[in-house]
Amino acid sequence: MWRRIRTNRAFQLAAGSTFAAYFKLVAKTTRFVIEPEDIFDTIDPSLPVIVTFWHGQHFLTPFAMKPHHKAKVLISRHADAQINAIAAERLGVGTIRGSGATSKRDFHRKGAVSATYEMLRTLEEGISVAMTADVPKIARRAGLGVVTIARYSGRPIIPLAMATRNRITLKSWDRASLNLPFGPGAAVVAEPVFVPRDADDAGLEAARVLVQARLEAATARAEALVKAPGRP
Repeated sequence: MWRRIRTNRAFQLAAGSTFAAYFKLVAKTTRFVIEPEDIFDTIDPSLPVIVTFWHGQHFLTPFAMKPHHKAKVLISRHADAQINAIAAERLGVGTIRGSGATSKRDFHRKGAVSATYEMLRTLEEGISVAMTADVPKIARRAGLGVVTIARYSGRPIIPLAMATRNRITLKSWDRASLNLPFGPGAAVVAEPVFVPRDADDAGLEAARVLVQARLEAATARAEALVKAPGRP
């Protein structure tokens, strides 16, 4: 029954629009701390950029944008992800459909090749791209996808972590946080990661490890900020 419902276009549109409206409410009623405070002054001269974050922390990332920013987000082709795509578009973020993979067979089946080319074209057009860093179905372990895009595009990777104190942690593989309204929140941006065009396998692995470390640090800092004593 769920398989039939989730592929129904009317249901997808209704659910996607509802999610978008809900997260607008969360963003509007959350008291965000942003670190660094001058992050937009730092990032804007470097646009376009590649924003990356952990899967499950992605629901509020569209609100990390300023009105003048243009961005597209990578979303899988899975039927359930269609709702996420509709929600993103309702929030003013374009979409690129495809996902990473852990095998060569999945790399083609999941649309990773076409998505990679589309992300590179998007960056060439001056539009930033956003994507999760995780290896598919392995939470909080950065894969090579984001560093590969950075290598061929020459654009910096911007690790981002967002958290709210009020939330429900879902029992999913990515430990997704369903953010709730009316509480403190934090958005933490780590130092950019640059990947040389001539990076070999060892260089790509070193960049992947650096993305991993900076995302972990940003996540820990965001969590500390929302739990800080004295914050209402």
